[in-house]
Amino acid sequence: MNAIDTNVFVYRLDPIETTKRNAARRLTRQLASAGETILIWQVAGELRSVLTSWRRQRIIAAVDADRYFAAVRSLFPLILPVEGVLDRALDYAERYTLSHWDSMLVAACAEAGATTLYTEDMGAPRTIDAVELINPF
Repeated sequence: MNAIDTNVFVYRLDPIETTKRNAARRLTRQLASAGETILIWQVAGELRSVLTSWRRQRIIAAVDADRYFAAVRSLFPLILPVEGVLDRALDYAERYTLSHWDSMLVAACAEAGATTLYTEDMGAPRTIDAVELINPF
């Protein structure tokens, strides 16, 4: 099973980084059609935060931000955190020198059974326990 970090969803809309935008679009289309990709709750929240900020800055129209967020939600099932995520995240933060939020994301992936996380962060490519971090760019 796969998961996608916030940065990939953000790059799908990036008007400047066209190479990353195109790669993000290809990847999300491919993963959506394969059907084995989840949306981690934290990523949904972070994406909504970015879109809200862009709306306030008039980078994106409110209707477009809402439409994009709804599309992401409809393509990938939303996975809510379970109790084990926090303990695992604390362990990952210590063992792998990750920030709190990065460790929470990887822990949520592990708890949900995702073995691949597409991200440009956290020193990808690398593997944290059973979660392989792949930089799609």
